[in-house]
Amino acid sequence: MARRPPIGLLLGVLLACWLVPLAANAVHAAWLLPPVVLLGTASLLRSGRSLLDRLVLALALLAGLTCAVGLLFTIWPWGLHPVPVSGLALTVLTVAAALSRRAPRLPRPAWSDLVSLAAAALAASYLATPYLRASSFGQRLGLVMVGEDNGRHPALVDVIGRLGGYLFLDPDTARENIFSGLVHYPQGWHLTTALLDGFLRSAGDPPTGARLMDHYVLWCLATFGLLLLALIWAAQHVAGPLHPLRRLVLTIGVTALVLGTELPRLLVAGYPSETFGLCLAAILIALIARPLHRLREQLILVGALLIGIGFSYYLFLFPTGAMVLCWLIADRRRLRTRPGTVAIVAVLTAVLAPLTALLGILVAGQSEALAAPGGTPPVETYNTLLGLGAVVVAAVLVRTNLSETTWRRYLVVLAAAALFSASMAAVNLANGTQPAYYFGKTAHLVIIVLMIGTAALARLLPVPPAPSTETDPRRRPITGALPAVATAALVTLAILAGTGLVGWTGGFFHRNGGNGTWAKDWADRDVRTISRPASVTNTAYRNYPAIPGTVTLVVDKQGLHGYRESIFLSAMQGTSGQTERGIYFQIYDEPARTAEILRRVPRPLRLIVADPAAQQAIDGALAANPALRDGLTVVPLKPTTPR
Repeated sequence: MARRPPIGLLLGVLLACWLVPLAANAVHAAWLLPPVVLLGTASLLRSGRSLLDRLVLALALLAGLTCAVGLLFTIWPWGLHPVPVSGLALTVLTVAAALSRRAPRLPRPAWSDLVSLAAAALAASYLATPYLRASSFGQRLGLVMVGEDNGRHPALVDVIGRLGGYLFLDPDTARENIFSGLVHYPQGWHLTTALLDGFLRSAGDPPTGARLMDHYVLWCLATFGLLLLALIWAAQHVAGPLHPLRRLVLTIGVTALVLGTELPRLLVAGYPSETFGLCLAAILIALIARPLHRLREQLILVGALLIGIGFSYYLFLFPTGAMVLCWLIADRRRLRTRPGTVAIVAVLTAVLAPLTALLGILVAGQSEALAAPGGTPPVETYNTLLGLGAVVVAAVLVRTNLSETTWRRYLVVLAAAALFSASMAAVNLANGTQPAYYFGKTAHLVIIVLMIGTAALARLLPVPPAPSTETDPRRRPITGALPAVATAALVTLAILAGTGLVGWTGGFFHRNGGNGTWAKDWADRDVRTISRPASVTNTAYRNYPAIPGTVTLVVDKQGLHGYRESIFLSAMQGTSGQTERGIYFQIYDEPARTAEILRRVPRPLRLIVADPAAQQAIDGALAANPALRDGLTVVPLKPTTPR
């Protein structure tokens, strides 16, 4: 064990922990600080053999700790400012290094690290192609507006960034700035995104309008890329030591499965919180199936991941918590060697991990949404669960795999995820509806467990024989390797064809409504034609800036169009708290919706008219009740005179 550094050196490093962030922020280079913190964290870990292992584990640890320490950021006076946040992080790393007597050390990068990173980056870049082809903000907005939730998440990131922390700690102030239904929504991803965005801007002015949406898209793509990397790493970790050929096929296979199944729908529809929760769950599943050799780091990482899942998407906290409980029971003898660490991590995790779930269920009544009908999972969900599930379970049950403890633990993990998903379906059926929205979310968790389980298939592939030695000079490395390489090539081609990445069909997991996959249909999307809601929203934002104290809404020929246009406009204008009463109510047919808006929204009120039929609806409501004219301003979408 290394000696503790001299006190003078330690004080100098602690001083640098604050001077470096201050200087970086002053020269607009604060974006360099998160990678420094990541590398510093990875350099103090000792679990994992490769650089990728260290980086993924460090990301998992930082993700969970960021969600937890966000409570501190919310109440201290500096909010999410990059300088105090990074200063605190670097100080903690320095103190941890001194107390543990660990010198910073990182493994050398290996080709397998680069292949895994390249696969995740290429897949994420493929899904980013529609945004890269878009030549105007209107086209990019049209892509964002494919998913309705993409209008609420950026508003949440914006308000958290402006208020400097979690909204549920000050709900009264939060309701003045955002839709009340989001005040107790799990905000781990949003706080992390707002925090990192501040580093990207070096604490400059928060983005609004077009910049806000562009920044939001960037972080959504980064989150999906992180999910890809987490799944690739998790499959490799569960597999254990692998021949390079098997590792390559496994990396290609997991990447192809992500692109070939419905997981890209998370990006298209606007589910970044779920994506982040799945990312953390994938790493946790890998650590449960194959625990780290260093028990203390295993415990800290498991606790941090549970906290991150609880703060980001607490629906997954129930099955992952059950998985962790099974691991604790199985490794109870080993855990007795670290009673102090077990007690500290257990208490902190028990307090922090369920915090947002308890607030959401007990304060906001969110448990009622779990049984809500609607959003029935598409057929490809069942195709993936049954088809991929049958193949993976069969591979796990092969004697070569089942004889190892890792794969018996994996079956327990799979059973926990499947039982939770089945229970969610049972809740829907008991309420007289088909398995619906939240069943689909739990099915996604089962799907990522199955993707990690494809490591069992990779372990069954033949490998080239060892190179010739002095004792056996007859071995021919090239001809001897041909059968294994040919098998790997055929398996890879089958995976690419089966997932629809190559060939003329959409593969086994293709969308029910067509012959393509979610990824292919999204990447091939025509960005030149801007949808009407996107065009209306963009025009309304350019022509009518927000007026302090005035509620601004869009009314259109179709009520659903006006509903969606108003959501995105208020997100871009930062007025989601003021527009709530004019957006969220259960009337979508016109002219009834416009009449209800006029009755329920407090004045002053400005209505942007996007269609002549909307103007007729306004005129009809005002003719029936002239008192509604008080405090009302009606403007056309495209003004004929300068304003």
